Amino acid sequence: MTEVHCPTCQKKVKYNSENIFRPFCSERCKLIDLGQWAEESYKVPCQEEDKEKIFSDINVSEDDQN
Repeated sequence: MTEVHCPTCQKKVKYNSENIFRPFCSERCKLIDLGQWAEESYKVPCQEEDKEKIFSDINVSEDDQN
C-alpha cells in the first residue's frame, strides 16, 4: 500500500480509496490547503513573456491590473 506525506502537516497517510481526503490526512488539512489557495499563498509560476502575451491578448496592460 502506498503511503504519502500530507501536503499540509507532513503526517504519513495511506493513499488509497479508503482515505476520502487523500492526499491529505484529514478534512482540516484539506481545508487549510484550500484556504491557502484562496488567499493566494500559492501561485503557479509564469514567465514574464507569458504574462505579456496574456495581457496583450486581452488588450489590458499590466499597469491597469494594479
